[in-house]
Amino acid sequence: MFQTSVLASGSKGNSILIRTERTKLLIDAGLSGKKIFEFIQSIKLDINKLQGVVASHEHSDHIKGAGIICRKFNIPLFITKSTYSACKDRIGNLTSGLVFFENGSTFQIGDIIVRAFQSSHDVIDGSNFTFSKVGDKTRKLSIATDLGFSSKLMLNQLEDSTSIILESNHDIKMLLEGTYPPHLKQRIKSNQGHLSNDQAVGVVSKVVHQGLKNIILAHLSEENNLPEKAEQLMRDYLNSINHEVELIVASQYKSTKLIDV
Repeated sequence: MFQTSVLASGSKGNSILIRTERTKLLIDAGLSGKKIFEFIQSIKLDINKLQGVVASHEHSDHIKGAGIICRKFNIPLFITKSTYSACKDRIGNLTSGLVFFENGSTFQIGDIIVRAFQSSHDVIDGSNFTFSKVGDKTRKLSIATDLGFSSKLMLNQLEDSTSIILESNHDIKMLLEGTYPPHLKQRIKSNQGHLSNDQAVGVVSKVVHQGLKNIILAHLSEENNLPEKAEQLMRDYLNSINHEVELIVASQYKSTKLIDV
């Protein structure tokens, strides 16, 4: 078993579950503890035996519930030192402590191997990740969200992924014609902002291979995007290259099903 579910994704809060037979992890906990429990229960999963929370960066929509979850289950928070320094007051004291990692490093939690790499976002030390299972070289999950552009580093890390959770934040026309003030529009479309639907297609076009079987589009803006826009643009590209893949659009309000990596 090697599965994932995007519990929630969007500007109001983000959290992703990864599990094997032995290990359950949360990647980010950007909602209240109560909400995270509700989302996990919605996919009919026992929340016990969580072994850690891995934080990608310090924005509240990614760490809001991290301290609560870690204290309730007496589990550690995996985080970079710089990110922790930026949000330690919001996390509070942790009974099971902290495990610091560095971008560019590989570490293991239970039987899940985590590779952290730098994310191009307007934060102190943002991280994206790949995940594999000990003893299984055939499957790889990659998470690439909250990034402004597709760096060579990111594309290299996403190579050979069998499942990708990828940001598809905004439709550029909706963003430019929308109600956001000019400085916020500029931030979103900058190299430290968020990937557009078109940029998400560009990422997939560079890393697609025969073994890629799942794409989950994530972190969609409620103001500057529509799920059907993001899905149709990606589906049109995949159809153009005759590549069959399960394409899912993650929601702010409903967890995805458990997906086999």
